[in-house]
Amino acid sequence: MINAVMHDVDIKPGTYVVAVSGGVDSTVLLDLLAKLAKSPQPKVPSNKKAFSFQLSAEDSTNRFRFVVAHYDHGIREDSKLDRELVQELAKKYNLPFVYDQGNLGPKASEATAREARYAFLNKVKDSVGAQAIITAHHQDDVLETAIINLLRGTNRKGLSSLQSRTDIVRPLLNIPKREIIKYAKTHKLNWREDSTNQDTKYLRNHIRCNILPKFSGAQKAQLLKHIAELNQTNKKIDNALVAQFLVQPSVNELDRRWFIELSHAVAREVLASWLRQRGPTTVDKKKLEQLVIAAKTLTKGKRSDINSRYYMLVEKDKLVLVERDR
Repeated sequence: MINAVMHDVDIKPGTYVVAVSGGVDSTVLLDLLAKLAKSPQPKVPSNKKAFSFQLSAEDSTNRFRFVVAHYDHGIREDSKLDRELVQELAKKYNLPFVYDQGNLGPKASEATAREARYAFLNKVKDSVGAQAIITAHHQDDVLETAIINLLRGTNRKGLSSLQSRTDIVRPLLNIPKREIIKYAKTHKLNWREDSTNQDTKYLRNHIRCNILPKFSGAQKAQLLKHIAELNQTNKKIDNALVAQFLVQPSVNELDRRWFIELSHAVAREVLASWLRQRGPTTVDKKKLEQLVIAAKTLTKGKRSDINSRYYMLVEKDKLVLVERDR
């Protein structure tokens, strides 16, 4: 049994897309979910440190449907073997299996691979009517992501960016990698090691192989504590911003005179939060800087592109988020 506390996420009965790469993390996740689907009663652990999913007490029966989804990025020559393993695992657990194959090539960046993967997962989610995607991100991923975003000059959201959301459930975020490997070995699970995980030309791998191993257990715990505290602070800031947005001219408008008076740093946070809540959920740092400057300096009637779907229209007294005709 894994001696760690499950991330505080209720996995309620419903349909979910499970992202399975064939690595140890997602293989363990799939094993746990398959057991959850077969359990006739909700599990209430007697030991609070037991590795188990939290279910609502009122659930007398389980009505889970898990769809195993695998995306072959087309980066490694042997990636077909990953797909074959995941297909066998889906068959073993009697779960539906779907996959797609990209052709990104060995020079594809982590960002490109992630974007293609999530595009596929969201497509599957929509096609099967799932309420969320479940991924196998764990505690070590939380630390790696925080360090990566810190190096990239993240905003306040970056250090606590890896968490569960309405559309993405990450139930293993409190589980360290060593406990996942221990579980896999104890239960004699089969998985494949991605050879590119040791290639330190990728920033995440460099952090995983060369930086995090130098952290003591106490230092990792302290960093996790800081991340958790920042997450709570971010929630308070977001609530305050939501209250401010309620007094704006309309849902998709910001008072430009008020916005211009904000300091650049504060204006950047306000605009980022406004966009996240209104539609464009991911805007990179460079684009955000451009939008803030445009919001404060462009003349009436000008516009600044956000992405292929949205643009910001600058009026004399307001900023308007506009969705393009599709």
